[in-house]
Amino acid sequence: MGITPDTIDYHARVRFLLLLLLALLAACKVKDPPPIRDRWTDSFDRDSIGGSYYATGDGYKTANGALSATGAKNHPMWLRSRLPRDVRIEFDCWSTDARGDIKVEVFGDGHSYDPDGNRYAPTGYEIIFGGWNNSQSMIGRLDEHDAGSPSDRKRKVVANQKYHWAIERRGKLIRWSIDGVDFLRLDDPQPLEGVGHDYFGFNNWESDTWFDNLVIQPL
Repeated sequence: MGITPDTIDYHARVRFLLLLLLALLAACKVKDPPPIRDRWTDSFDRDSIGGSYYATGDGYKTANGALSATGAKNHPMWLRSRLPRDVRIEFDCWSTDARGDIKVEVFGDGHSYDPDGNRYAPTGYEIIFGGWNNSQSMIGRLDEHDAGSPSDRKRKVVANQKYHWAIERRGKLIRWSIDGVDFLRLDDPQPLEGVGHDYFGFNNWESDTWFDNLVIQPL
Protein backbone atom coordinates (compact mmCIF):
# COMPACT_ATOMS: atom_id res chain seq x y z
CA MET A 1 0.00 0.00 0.00
CA GLY A 2 1.53 3.31 -1.08
CA ILE A 3 1.48 6.69 0.63
CA THR A 4 -1.20 8.97 -0.74
CA PRO A 5 -2.17 12.58 0.02
CA ASP A 6 -5.10 11.25 2.06
CA THR A 7 -2.83 9.15 4.34
CA ILE A 8 -0.47 12.11 4.80
CA ASP A 9 -3.41 14.34 5.80
CA TYR A 10 -4.66 11.65 8.22
CA HIS A 11 -1.31 11.31 10.01
CA ALA A 12 -0.95 15.09 10.16
CA ARG A 13 -4.39 15.40 11.76
CA VAL A 14 -3.51 12.68 14.32
CA ARG A 15 -0.26 14.44 15.25
CA PHE A 16 -2.09 17.75 15.59
CA LEU A 17 -4.75 16.22 17.85
CA LEU A 18 -2.10 14.55 20.03
CA LEU A 19 -0.19 17.82 20.40
CA LEU A 20 -3.43 19.61 21.27
CA LEU A 21 -4.28 16.98 23.89
CA LEU A 22 -0.81 17.27 25.47
CA ALA A 23 -1.14 21.06 25.57
CA LEU A 24 -4.54 20.80 27.26
CA LEU A 25 -3.22 18.33 29.84
CA ALA A 26 -0.28 20.60 30.64
CA ALA A 27 -2.62 23.57 31.03
CA CYS A 28 -4.87 21.60 33.37
CA LYS A 29 -2.04 20.42 35.64
CA VAL A 30 -2.39 21.93 39.10
CA LYS A 31 0.68 23.91 40.04
CA ASP A 32 1.91 23.88 43.61
CA PRO A 33 1.60 27.14 45.55
CA PRO A 34 4.81 29.10 46.13
CA PRO A 35 7.06 28.20 49.09
CA ILE A 36 6.15 29.59 52.49
CA ARG A 37 8.13 32.78 53.08
CA ASP A 38 5.81 34.59 55.49
CA ARG A 39 3.56 33.55 58.36
CA TRP A 40 1.03 30.98 57.06
CA THR A 41 -2.14 29.90 58.88
CA ASP A 42 -5.08 27.52 58.48
CA SER A 43 -8.09 27.26 60.79
CA PHE A 44 -9.85 24.48 58.75
CA ASP A 45 -13.11 26.39 59.10
CA ARG A 46 -14.59 25.20 55.80
CA ASP A 47 -16.51 22.33 54.22
CA SER A 48 -13.62 20.63 52.41
CA ILE A 49 -9.88 20.08 52.74
CA GLY A 50 -9.17 22.48 49.89
CA GLY A 51 -6.46 22.84 47.29
CA SER A 52 -3.63 23.71 49.69
CA TYR A 53 -3.17 20.02 50.53
CA TYR A 54 -2.43 16.77 48.76
CA ALA A 55 -4.09 13.79 50.47
CA THR A 56 -2.43 10.50 49.50
CA GLY A 57 -5.46 8.48 50.61
CA ASP A 58 -8.78 8.54 52.41
CA GLY A 59 -9.24 9.33 56.07
CA TYR A 60 -9.15 13.14 56.10
CA LYS A 61 -11.99 15.64 56.20
CA THR A 62 -12.90 18.96 57.75
CA ALA A 63 -15.66 18.94 60.38
CA ASN A 64 -16.72 21.31 63.13
CA GLY A 65 -14.01 23.79 62.16
CA ALA A 66 -11.12 21.31 62.46
CA LEU A 67 -9.29 18.63 60.46
CA SER A 68 -10.31 15.05 61.19
CA ALA A 69 -7.85 12.21 60.52
CA THR A 70 -8.89 8.62 61.11
CA GLY A 71 -8.12 5.28 59.48
CA ALA A 72 -5.67 6.82 57.00
CA LYS A 73 -3.24 3.87 57.29
CA ASN A 74 -0.12 6.03 56.97
CA HIS A 75 -1.29 7.92 53.91
CA PRO A 76 -0.28 11.47 54.89
CA MET A 77 -2.11 14.63 53.91
CA TRP A 78 0.72 16.86 52.68
CA LEU A 79 0.73 20.63 52.63
CA ARG A 80 1.57 21.52 49.04
CA SER A 81 3.66 24.60 49.87
CA ARG A 82 7.32 23.91 50.67
CA LEU A 83 8.62 24.69 54.14
CA PRO A 84 11.43 27.10 54.97
CA ARG A 85 14.72 25.53 56.08
CA ASP A 86 14.35 26.86 59.64
CA VAL A 87 10.75 27.09 60.78
CA ARG A 88 8.31 26.93 63.69
CA ILE A 89 5.13 24.89 63.17
CA GLU A 90 2.31 25.17 65.71
CA PHE A 91 -1.15 23.64 65.93
CA ASP A 92 -3.76 22.28 68.31
CA CYS A 93 -4.42 18.55 68.31
CA TRP A 94 -6.34 15.89 70.22
CA SER A 95 -7.64 12.34 70.02
CA THR A 96 -11.03 11.05 71.06
CA ASP A 97 -9.50 7.59 71.26
CA ALA A 98 -7.75 6.01 74.28
CA ARG A 99 -5.18 4.61 71.81
CA GLY A 100 -3.84 8.13 71.22
CA ASP A 101 -1.43 8.03 68.27
CA ILE A 102 -1.35 11.68 67.17
CA LYS A 103 1.25 12.07 64.43
CA VAL A 104 2.67 14.43 61.81
CA GLU A 105 5.66 14.40 59.48
CA VAL A 106 8.03 17.32 58.93
CA PHE A 107 10.60 17.80 56.17
CA GLY A 108 9.25 14.94 54.05
CA ASP A 109 8.99 14.73 50.27
CA GLY A 110 5.37 15.83 49.94
CA HIS A 111 4.00 12.76 48.19
CA SER A 112 5.10 9.49 49.83
CA TYR A 113 2.82 7.09 51.72
CA ASP A 114 2.65 3.49 52.91
CA PRO A 115 1.64 1.52 49.78
CA ASP A 116 0.60 -1.73 51.47
CA GLY A 117 0.14 -1.05 55.20
CA ASN A 118 3.14 -3.14 56.25
CA ARG A 119 5.69 -0.59 57.45
CA TYR A 120 5.74 3.09 56.56
CA ALA A 121 9.13 4.54 55.61
CA PRO A 122 8.97 8.28 56.36
CA THR A 123 10.87 10.63 54.07
CA GLY A 124 11.29 13.14 56.90
CA TYR A 125 10.94 13.23 60.68
CA GLU A 126 7.87 11.37 61.98
CA ILE A 127 6.65 12.96 65.21
CA ILE A 128 4.34 10.70 67.20
CA PHE A 129 2.53 11.28 70.50
CA GLY A 130 1.19 8.14 72.17
CA GLY A 131 1.84 5.75 69.31
CA TRP A 132 1.54 1.98 69.39
CA ASN A 133 -1.59 1.89 71.53
CA ASN A 134 -0.52 4.94 73.57
CA SER A 135 2.73 3.33 74.71
CA GLN A 136 5.45 5.52 73.17
CA SER A 137 6.14 9.00 71.79
CA MET A 138 9.08 9.74 69.52
CA ILE A 139 10.83 11.77 66.83
CA GLY A 140 11.74 9.23 64.17
CA ARG A 141 14.28 10.16 61.51
CA LEU A 142 13.36 8.32 58.30
CA ASP A 143 12.04 5.46 60.45
CA GLU A 144 9.19 5.44 62.95
CA HIS A 145 10.44 2.16 64.41
CA ASP A 146 14.04 3.19 65.12
CA ALA A 147 14.88 2.17 68.70
CA GLY A 148 17.58 4.84 68.83
CA SER A 149 15.24 7.77 68.21
CA PRO A 150 14.46 10.30 70.97
CA SER A 151 11.45 8.84 72.75
CA ASP A 152 9.29 8.89 75.88
CA ARG A 153 7.20 6.09 77.37
CA LYS A 154 5.81 7.91 80.39
CA ARG A 155 3.46 10.54 79.02
CA LYS A 156 0.17 9.32 77.55
CA VAL A 157 -2.42 10.95 75.33
CA VAL A 158 -5.53 11.71 77.37
CA ALA A 159 -8.63 11.14 75.26
CA ASN A 160 -10.49 14.36 74.34
CA GLN A 161 -7.79 16.59 75.89
CA LYS A 162 -6.58 19.31 73.55
CA TYR A 163 -2.84 19.88 73.23
CA HIS A 164 -0.87 22.71 71.64
CA TRP A 165 2.21 21.52 69.79
CA ALA A 166 5.18 23.55 68.61
CA ILE A 167 7.81 21.96 66.36
CA GLU A 168 10.83 24.11 65.63
CA ARG A 169 14.01 23.64 63.65
CA ARG A 170 17.03 25.92 63.97
CA GLY A 171 20.22 24.65 62.40
CA LYS A 172 20.64 20.99 63.35
CA LEU A 173 18.24 21.02 66.31
CA ILE A 174 14.58 19.98 66.19
CA ARG A 175 12.59 20.82 69.33
CA TRP A 176 9.07 19.60 70.07
CA SER A 177 7.06 21.18 72.88
CA ILE A 178 3.58 20.40 74.14
CA ASP A 179 1.56 23.14 75.85
CA GLY A 180 4.64 25.33 76.05
CA VAL A 181 6.85 22.73 77.75
CA ASP A 182 9.79 21.02 75.98
CA PHE A 183 8.97 17.38 75.33
CA LEU A 184 11.50 15.81 72.93
CA ARG A 185 14.37 17.11 70.82
CA LEU A 186 16.68 15.75 68.13
CA ASP A 187 20.12 17.14 67.41
CA ASP A 188 20.70 15.79 63.90
CA PRO A 189 24.30 15.94 62.65
CA GLN A 190 23.01 15.44 59.10
CA PRO A 191 19.74 17.42 58.92
CA LEU A 192 17.17 16.40 56.35
CA GLU A 193 16.97 19.44 54.10
CA GLY A 194 16.61 20.58 50.51
CA VAL A 195 14.59 18.97 47.73
CA GLY A 196 12.77 15.90 49.01
CA HIS A 197 12.88 17.13 52.63
CA ASP A 198 10.82 20.32 52.51
CA TYR A 199 7.16 19.46 53.15
CA PHE A 200 4.85 19.12 56.16
CA GLY A 201 2.14 16.49 56.44
CA PHE A 202 -0.56 15.37 58.83
CA ASN A 203 -0.54 11.61 59.28
CA ASN A 204 -2.66 8.91 60.91
CA TRP A 205 -2.91 5.16 61.29
CA GLU A 206 -6.27 4.13 62.78
CA SER A 207 -7.25 6.19 65.84
CA ASP A 208 -9.58 9.19 65.73
CA THR A 209 -7.35 12.29 65.76
CA TRP A 210 -7.99 15.99 65.15
CA PHE A 211 -5.94 19.06 64.21
CA ASP A 212 -6.69 22.79 64.21
CA ASN A 213 -5.19 26.29 64.10
CA LEU A 214 -2.08 25.50 62.07
CA VAL A 215 0.55 28.26 62.06
CA ILE A 216 3.82 28.07 60.11
CA GLN A 217 6.38 30.76 60.84
CA PRO A 218 9.72 31.02 59.01
CA LEU A 219 12.66 31.65 61.36
